[in-house]
Amino acid sequence: MTPPSYSGYRFPRDIVQRAVWMYLRFTLSYRDVEELLAERGITVSYESIRRWVLTFGPMIARRLRARRPKRLCCTDRLVGRLGLRGGVT
Repeated sequence: MTPPSYSGYRFPRDIVQRAVWMYLRFTLSYRDVEELLAERGITVSYESIRRWVLTFGPMIARRLRARRPKRLCCTDRLVGRLGLRGGVT
């Protein structure tokens, strides 16, 4: 997959990625993200954030899911195989 092109956007790549990341990671509203960026001195419309999420959101969401730690689903079987009793030893 080729990385997206941020050329033609008013804001730098880092600001666009941070806004989309905050929206996806913390399930904030567009206006919440707008307020968080305003606290950092970045004036951006919630409509711009909405367009960024629609454009770059799927790619960033895939990267977030790929970095998620894998779950250990068979720990009970492992304890049984080792002959340990339940609980912490």
